[in-house]
Amino acid sequence: MPKTLKLQDNNKLETAAKIRAAADELFCHHGYDAVSIQDVARHAGVQKALVFYHAGSKAALFEQVLEAYYHAHQQALATAYEAGGTLAERMHRMIDAYLTFMADNLRYAALIQRQVGSPETHPLIQRNMAPLFTWIEAALAPLTPKTGPLAARHFFVTFSGLVINYFTYAPLLASLWQGDPMSAAALEERRRHVHWMVDTMLAALEAAGPG
Repeated sequence: MPKTLKLQDNNKLETAAKIRAAADELFCHHGYDAVSIQDVARHAGVQKALVFYHAGSKAALFEQVLEAYYHAHQQALATAYEAGGTLAERMHRMIDAYLTFMADNLRYAALIQRQVGSPETHPLIQRNMAPLFTWIEAALAPLTPKTGPLAARHFFVTFSGLVINYFTYAPLLASLWQGDPMSAAALEERRRHVHWMVDTMLAALEAAGPG
């Protein structure tokens, strides 16, 4: 490839990456409805036309941001779960991966929670949630009935809440706990608590049987 073309390709990739990074920050901090293409362009330091060139539309750009989070999220959990071991060991690794993912991607919870109140983006969020829901449902199938209070669909929400809500409320907990909820010690304490919750739930499921 000629050097000039290679430089042009590199510049395109760098511009696209700057646009996605700017969109990620703005969507997470302000929500989909409050952000315009012009806002993204200004934050990325590029012309508005370049945002349309690389993304096509605001909706498509938001989808890129959301899909990147969901893909990384799903990969982290799947890799942890599929490493083998007992169900409890797998779930512990999955919880650890989930907590690590959230700690490394603090904007993620804010992004989703902001969009719960924006029906325009619900189909996109649902489409990205579907693979994760299906995966958790399959993982718990041997222990859970298809319907009722012990169905896997409830555990999908329960496990998510155990992890995500901690990071949602962390900024408000510091004064109540008189310490930093995001410190290494606090995160380790949270990990051990969630492990206990998972063990308690799995024991109850095993005792109840799948029927």
